[in-house]
Amino acid sequence: MRIGLLTDGGCQDAFGGSAGWCDRLVRGLAQHEFDVYAGHAVCAGGASGASGTGRAADPGARCSSPAPSRSELPPQVRTVRTAPAGPADRDGGAALGRRERRRFLEHFSDLVTAVRGAGNSPAGSAGPVDSAGSVDASGAAWFAEGLYGLAELAREHGGLAAALRSEPAVRTVESVCRTPGAQRSVHTAAVTDYLAFAGELERALRPLSFDWYGDEALGAVDLCHAVSGGTTALPGLLAKRFFGVPLLVTEYGVDLRAHYLATGIASGNAVGSAVGHSGGAGTSAGVDTLGRPGAPAGPYAPGVFGPPGVSRPRLSAPVRALLAGFRRALAAEVYSQAALITPGDARIRRWQRKCGADPAKLRTVHPGVDADRYAAVGEAADPGDPYTLVWMGRTGPGKDLVGLLHAFADVHRREPRARLRLFARPAAGEEAGYLAHCRSLAAHLFADGGVDVLPAADSPVSFEPLGGDGGWTTAEACASGAVAVSASSVEGFPHTLVEAMLCGRATVSTDAGAVVEVIGGTGLVVPPRSPRALADACLALLGDPARTARLGAAARSRALELFTSNRNTAAFRALYLEVISRAPVHRDTVGAYGEPLPFARPAETLVPVRWGGSAPYAGGGSLPRPSTVVGDPGAGPVGTGGTWPGTVVGAGPLSGARPGSGSGSEGAEGTRSGAVRGGGGVRSGPARAGSPRPGAAAGADTWPAGAPAWSPVPVPDPAPDGNVWPGSLSGGSAWPRPAGGASAWHGPVPDASAWHGPLGVVVKEART
Repeated sequence: MRIGLLTDGGCQDAFGGSAGWCDRLVRGLAQHEFDVYAGHAVCAGGASGASGTGRAADPGARCSSPAPSRSELPPQVRTVRTAPAGPADRDGGAALGRRERRRFLEHFSDLVTAVRGAGNSPAGSAGPVDSAGSVDASGAAWFAEGLYGLAELAREHGGLAAALRSEPAVRTVESVCRTPGAQRSVHTAAVTDYLAFAGELERALRPLSFDWYGDEALGAVDLCHAVSGGTTALPGLLAKRFFGVPLLVTEYGVDLRAHYLATGIASGNAVGSAVGHSGGAGTSAGVDTLGRPGAPAGPYAPGVFGPPGVSRPRLSAPVRALLAGFRRALAAEVYSQAALITPGDARIRRWQRKCGADPAKLRTVHPGVDADRYAAVGEAADPGDPYTLVWMGRTGPGKDLVGLLHAFADVHRREPRARLRLFARPAAGEEAGYLAHCRSLAAHLFADGGVDVLPAADSPVSFEPLGGDGGWTTAEACASGAVAVSASSVEGFPHTLVEAMLCGRATVSTDAGAVVEVIGGTGLVVPPRSPRALADACLALLGDPARTARLGAAARSRALELFTSNRNTAAFRALYLEVISRAPVHRDTVGAYGEPLPFARPAETLVPVRWGGSAPYAGGGSLPRPSTVVGDPGAGPVGTGGTWPGTVVGAGPLSGARPGSGSGSEGAEGTRSGAVRGGGGVRSGPARAGSPRPGAAAGADTWPAGAPAWSPVPVPDPAPDGNVWPGSLSGGSAWPRPAGGASAWHGPVPDASAWHGPLGVVVKEART
């Protein structure tokens, strides 16, 4: 099948070099074709669009970002379309006429009304956002009407960048926000806040203006797979709206929670307080220097963080409240329209359910790690230095290295042979500052031994590079010690712990994010921000090598069973087939001039069951038998006025010999012929002369004594030369035949039921 993969970064972030999950997914599903649609995390470009693989950038196109070379992509990637990365084009899109401007303001007003918090609700309703922070039915309807209305306008006029930043749009925001019933924080907004919100909303709605929504782009795929929620999944919503393409949403980090952390709203929001710790994208950016959620800087776009070193004005409280409302409404719409949703772990699943996701759509699929990279260390006989603790990962306040250093100070005081090796990935910005602070703290805590950049025999703590040029690999870092430790206070899915488990190492970690779900019973878990508990757990393993070895073997076994990339790929292979089977795309075949072509699709494609064979008739041709039924097989004799229970599920031939009788007429005690293929159910019990026809409703004509026998072989079908079915119905009337040998049976049968051709169209009751 053809998959439209919607990513939340540039194409170079998804493929090539240090490629991650997207690259492994595409390379693991070689039987499918992929069209990659890469929207940049910070969409700072113009009214955006697409560029195909191998095409030069067109300055006049709505997408100006070049695609990577073909050699860098897996062979199953057909095309790559990327969002632009240039400066915003404030004049993007064609000028709107008077009627189009009226349509735009109506839809824009509906959207802003849905995201402002409350107000303009019918009397007695709760408004667009309920007390739990989720969007109610009326708010969801306003948001959907406004969003899809704007999308239609953008599709017709090539973008809405200019309209979304226009003075009428800003005045609409002001009017809606001043309506009684809106949030109190919105009431305090000033003109600068309205301008800022209009600009941020235009940035968030740029996917509406992409030229990805044509018959040769997203309209040609069989399935859209968004690797994140929020604005990343917005093109998938439009593909479903315009073309009926089913949407699969994968979230390995909660987009809505990342927005709350960035804006500092999570601590006072019911959604954030009800769910607890979750991880995901933007976690490090959403904590202050003490590790508390809620970084002081506002977001650059709803739920999106700017690149390092880029300085932008902070957003005020009214703007943050409006953007939070937009993000809540968008998340609810994505979850509502998605065919399936795949959270990465249980905590993300809780967030999705709290935000309105249907539990029946949720399928937990854990992120996968390439197990082959750690096979050598995991299967080696060397368990590592039994007195060495290993920490790996990125530095940041959420990792709580300060607490880890204090805990290790206690460990080293009680066990002088213990050592701590910290393998840190390259850091920049806030992470680099935090790493320098940790080095200074280590030098203060372990003044006697000193702290070296490289490990030394007399140094209890060492900071060493992980990855990059000249750095240690993760497998090499795990091999240096017997116990892997994590002290995170804010965590997502703990990839480094999974890597340590694959290396056969016992783990000591804090209860944050999905740690407990990943570790299971193969490691020690302590409360976060508890240095004493962390030190006690580390000492328990350092003093018991046999227990450490047992936990390490159990951890490797668990990781191989649950968290490998092969298992992840196999899960999505099955999910793709499930989505297509539940929500296939129906496209009408058209001619060279766009006119519909009748009978372009054969009638057999509409039959929901497998076709069976049938015996030829003397006049030629064959006809599948009437639709079968499921449900109660209808045991026992057919009484007066009896009906054939069950509902029609498809079309299949009647075949099989009659048990207990020969090939002659139906006897007084003979049973009706064989099984009905295609839907299941056998009509057992005698059929006596004078009893109602099988399937006839109460009060219908009875089966005549001289009626033709129920054939032990499939009943042949009428031929184009005028032959009819053998025998006759009650009253001697001939069984009607198709006109001209067509594949439809026209006209009612005597019991008032009728075949609605072509074959395969399901009737409501079995009345054959």
